[in-house]
Amino acid sequence: MAADSPHALLAQVTHSLHAYAQELQAGGVEGFPPAPASSTTPVDEGSPGPVADSRVESVEHQPRQAADAPAPPAAFPAPPPDTLAPPAPAEEASLAAVHTLTELRTEIGDCRRCRLCEKRNTIVFGVGNPDAEIMFIGEGPGYEEDKQGEPFVGRAGQLLTQIITKGMQMQRSDVYIANVVKCRPPENRNPEPDEIAACEPFLVKQLEIIRPKIIVALGKFAAQTLLKDTTPITRLRGKWQSYHGIKLMPTLHPAYLLRNPKDKRLVWEDIKAVLREIGRL
Repeated sequence: MAADSPHALLAQVTHSLHAYAQELQAGGVEGFPPAPASSTTPVDEGSPGPVADSRVESVEHQPRQAADAPAPPAAFPAPPPDTLAPPAPAEEASLAAVHTLTELRTEIGDCRRCRLCEKRNTIVFGVGNPDAEIMFIGEGPGYEEDKQGEPFVGRAGQLLTQIITKGMQMQRSDVYIANVVKCRPPENRNPEPDEIAACEPFLVKQLEIIRPKIIVALGKFAAQTLLKDTTPITRLRGKWQSYHGIKLMPTLHPAYLLRNPKDKRLVWEDIKAVLREIGRL
């Protein structure tokens, strides 16, 4: 067959059209039939191709970006701030000037630093001896705590009081009790990272002022949050840890013990270790 015969020219045109259509498909243009499997190179749908020629675009078939292709830089939102970042310099300076719990409570004021302020009734600051050797830290206020403004006053709090008075032979007023966050999370959900970050500087300042010898972290959430450790509480409990240079004993939460009274013996073992550490056993 002659090279310039109509059949040869038609074959060349057909081949060129298929090659051109394949390039457009790689660029994301729809509406063109794929070339036969035997004569095509597979298209990498995960990579954006060149911009399609405007002569072959239509309103119905605009170029689309592959599902897993990276978006253009302008489409990316600004990266979120580090939710566990330290307080702003102005607040750091303000906290540095605080030397008593009364001053710290004044510094916190009617706190609006996170969304927990929206539904809380009261800021539950903490209660107890400002020179306590032992500081108990829980997760956050519950319903009764939010209503009364004092940590651990509900059923779990009553059990904690029994642990302190009957087990440790001390009074609640001998220890200090606080929480990771000072406002009740709605429906008693776990506090979010930004809520913890907003409140943690005040907890750290409480520790600096009180200077306890021992922290007892009550329950999974308090222990894992303070230690930045996702190890289950059943494996964390009973083993000495450290938080801001203070020895920390993780143990089970009193609310858990209300549901699982047989595990009170485990908490008693942890409490005995605490008492030995301060020379009371």
